[in-house]
Amino acid sequence: MSNLEIGVWSFPVLLLLIFLRLPIGLSMLICGIVGTYLVTGTWKPMLGKLKLETYSTFSNHSLSIIPLFLLMGQFAGLGGMSRALFKAAETWLGHRKGGVAMAAIGACAGFGAICGSSLATAATMAQVALPELRRYGYSGALATGTLAAGGTLGILIPPSIVLVIYAILAEQNIAKLFLSAFVPGVLAAIGYMIAVSIYVRVFPDSAGASPRVPYAERFRALLDVWPVLLVFLTVVGGIYFGWFTPTEGAAIGAAGTGLIALVNGGLTRKTFIDSVLATATATAMIFFIVFGASIYNGFLALSQVPQEIAAYISGQGFNPWIVLIGILALYLVLGCVMDSLSMILLTIPIFFPIVTALDYGLSPEEFAIWFGILVLIVVEVGLITPPVGMNLFVINSMAQGTPISHTYRGVAPFVAADLTRTAILVLFPSISLFLLRWLY
Repeated sequence: MSNLEIGVWSFPVLLLLIFLRLPIGLSMLICGIVGTYLVTGTWKPMLGKLKLETYSTFSNHSLSIIPLFLLMGQFAGLGGMSRALFKAAETWLGHRKGGVAMAAIGACAGFGAICGSSLATAATMAQVALPELRRYGYSGALATGTLAAGGTLGILIPPSIVLVIYAILAEQNIAKLFLSAFVPGVLAAIGYMIAVSIYVRVFPDSAGASPRVPYAERFRALLDVWPVLLVFLTVVGGIYFGWFTPTEGAAIGAAGTGLIALVNGGLTRKTFIDSVLATATATAMIFFIVFGASIYNGFLALSQVPQEIAAYISGQGFNPWIVLIGILALYLVLGCVMDSLSMILLTIPIFFPIVTALDYGLSPEEFAIWFGILVLIVVEVGLITPPVGMNLFVINSMAQGTPISHTYRGVAPFVAADLTRTAILVLFPSISLFLLRWLY
């Protein structure tokens, strides 16, 4: 068996290990180690690579941004920011048909701007919004579908942990990627609200409405979200104005949200320790997936699989847009069985050389950023597509009495909104690149 054949056969083996419920990071690590041995015929290069790869991967200064953003999300939840965001959005939108669900989406967007994690956004906002949705007569399908979809805004609206990983893999500027993701993130929130509006008109019994709130109370609720605006403007604004690097911005954001949580009484010795442990656990999981993917991708490079695929597609003269659409469609399929981070780590080293060799009428940097935004969006869809959409299981586990089949049905309009937005962003790259071109 040739090296290329070994590399190709590693894909079904990897998927088999994942289906057998082996952790994805461990599955990639096993395939990488065994594959490297089969290609080289000895264990010595692999043992040396394990030592060197461990140091080179985790000494990467850019990765330090991940635990800092995760910790910021933990402190934001303790500081009552999620509740303040939802309350403010509910006072303005709750009296409309489907307004409480729209408020939940708006709150998810705001919380995602200081969290960076989809699962954390979904779980945190569900604790706040789910009781209110039930109180006003929302069906289990619409309530859980709304919160599952709203949670995906956590990885699209900056800061985003998945975008950080993409920036490292594609060797792109993190600040520019954050900037380019902002408009698509806002469009995602608007698209979800439109989906709710259509859903409640087609199924009028699926939602109720809260009482209309006086404008004085609405403005008071807006004042309560000033900590969120302060943290977001300080972190994101500071990065774009060059006051500090993204890593420094993440550190300042974590310290700021921690201080706000302390002042609000949510940060105690116990909750601080719990937050640090939860951050450490999530960071360890992410870093292990990063390490496993690094070993596996090193094996793929050794077997020449990415190079051969890129050369084949370039030599066949395929239309670049067909290739791009095919890759995005494949992400949608992979999203049914894999989590977003694993997809990014596994596929970008293979797909990125392929698409960069084709001509899309953009500069190399603009194309890399645009492609990253498109990948982020379709990966986001994978979080809410059956049967293994992670957000679906997180929300459904918190909604006692709602069958998972109802959650699948409730999320369908939001998947349609995502696919529509993806098509628009593919057809009009300038939507994603507008702010980048304006500021840079």
